[in-house]
Amino acid sequence: MKINKFNVIAVLALGSLVASSNMASAQDQKEKGGGRRGPSVEQRMERMNEELKLTDEQKPKVKAVLEASQKQRQELFTDSNVPREERREKMRGIMEKENKKLKEILTPEQYTKHEKMMEEMRAGAKGGRKKGQEGQDKKE
Repeated sequence: MKINKFNVIAVLALGSLVASSNMASAQDQKEKGGGRRGPSVEQRMERMNEELKLTDEQKPKVKAVLEASQKQRQELFTDSNVPREERREKMRGIMEKENKKLKEILTPEQYTKHEKMMEEMRAGAKGGRKKGQEGQDKKE
């Protein structure tokens, strides 16, 4: 009888350990942006800084705009009561507001580059290809 109790306790302990590690793994993925659509605020900041050469004065302002937009997008996607078409319209509004604020922060040259970056990103999303995949189709 003692062996059976020990086995039951061991199995329960092992089961709870596995369950807690799965939850921790899911939490790590959520924090890293897993399950999100598109790049994180940090990834966008990195790319904008690299491509647009943001000044030290611009960086916190741009980051604040991106974070506010990200928060609004997350709230929109978590609200399951919003119909798809309405969600799309609200998303456009969020993007327009973001672009308007960025236009106030960036120089005209930076904003023009930013618009080109966004066009390239949209074209890539519509085509379903990421950079570096163009040549792979020919090999297959």
